[in-house]
Amino acid sequence: MSEKQTVRLLDPLFTTDSMREIFSDRRRLQGMLDFEAALARALARAGVAPDASVAPIVAQCSADRFAMDVLAREAALAGNLAIPLVKALTAAVAKSDAQAAGFVHWGATSQDAIDTGLVLQLREALDLLQRELAQFSSPLARVAEKHQSTLLAGRTWLQQASPVTLGLKVAGWLDAIHRHQARLANARREVSTLQFGGAVGTLAALGDKSPAVAAALASELKLQLPSIPWHTHRDRFAEVATRLGLLVGTMGKIARDISLLAQTEVGEVLEPAESGRGGSSTLPHKRNPVGSAVVLAAAIRVPALVSVLLTAMVQEQERGLGGWHAEWETLPEIFLLAAGALAHLTHVVDGLEVFEEHMTHNLGATHGLILSEAVAIALAKHIGRSPAHQLVERAAHRALQSGRPLRDLLLEDQEVRARLSSAEIDGLLDPRNYTGSAASMIQQVLADEKKNR
Repeated sequence: MSEKQTVRLLDPLFTTDSMREIFSDRRRLQGMLDFEAALARALARAGVAPDASVAPIVAQCSADRFAMDVLAREAALAGNLAIPLVKALTAAVAKSDAQAAGFVHWGATSQDAIDTGLVLQLREALDLLQRELAQFSSPLARVAEKHQSTLLAGRTWLQQASPVTLGLKVAGWLDAIHRHQARLANARREVSTLQFGGAVGTLAALGDKSPAVAAALASELKLQLPSIPWHTHRDRFAEVATRLGLLVGTMGKIARDISLLAQTEVGEVLEPAESGRGGSSTLPHKRNPVGSAVVLAAAIRVPALVSVLLTAMVQEQERGLGGWHAEWETLPEIFLLAAGALAHLTHVVDGLEVFEEHMTHNLGATHGLILSEAVAIALAKHIGRSPAHQLVERAAHRALQSGRPLRDLLLEDQEVRARLSSAEIDGLLDPRNYTGSAASMIQQVLADEKKNR
């Protein structure tokens, strides 16, 4: 019986169809059935079960053959989904081959099927995220390269500090994404590990055949064979959650930057415009940063979900009570939110509208104060750092009080003029001359991007 379709009104806002499909009820069930089918083949390969038992079991290992609503009700009584599923699978196999039915789930326990099924989902979900991160890197690199010389005010503590370039800012975002690509690749390798230990992790039911069955099962599922089962050692799942939490945190930082730059009073960038996007139910003129809002919502929600996985690591003895159960919906939810945030952010950066004239205007908002460090550094070569800092600080305060340009006050200061010519002062107050190594840093990140492709 196929899974009943449910309308999820907020899914298009907070996640993607492809990630929702990976963590659908049907795919959860199919992952466990893939474990059972692989176990049947492994038992035959190791000589535990007859070869003839494989086909009847594998033939029934399709999620579409099971009634989801019935399994859900029975799982609520049993405490996990594997118990009613194995019961139903055994009954289905018995209808065609009673002997084969006796080898369903042989030597395994519920947690083996549930954990390994989830591992198969996680592997696919991480592959999807990796592909989508690679897609996100492309518009980031394009914006960084196009705007490597586009000047705007660098801001610290939300105040103008010194000039930067838009390319440098975006290259910083891209560099962080490169780190997350490496982290997720490592997490995929680590989590792609078979869970197979039987009741208490000894595989006692399989006797001396247990190593051969475990090796064959790992081979069938293309998973790593661990040295020992990990029923109550949840670091692999917690690591995946934590690394996704880091990714969502970085995406939140990018969304925060974009939304701040898009404020009306700043107006340096805007999210892409399209029909029905970012409007207001009341204010006709509004163009709200919808994409950034969704990403920031994920950045608020995911850390708490990650903490659940970290807390759930403290499990009892050989099988956990409650901590294991807490992972089942929490880990998929992290993936769903991460995928949704990434999709929105990719769309935003790909169509980002940049207003260079506003950036130039904002650079001049302080009438030269944004270049005060450049002047202080130049003077420091003549009178030392501290005296130079104090001298320029006094001039800056007078500029703020009087509303006059910093240049005028510097030209009127005899101590400054004794050491710097008007031409030198003009050069120091030109933001194009004070971006340091921004260009070379951008080029290095873009070179890293090319290596990653």
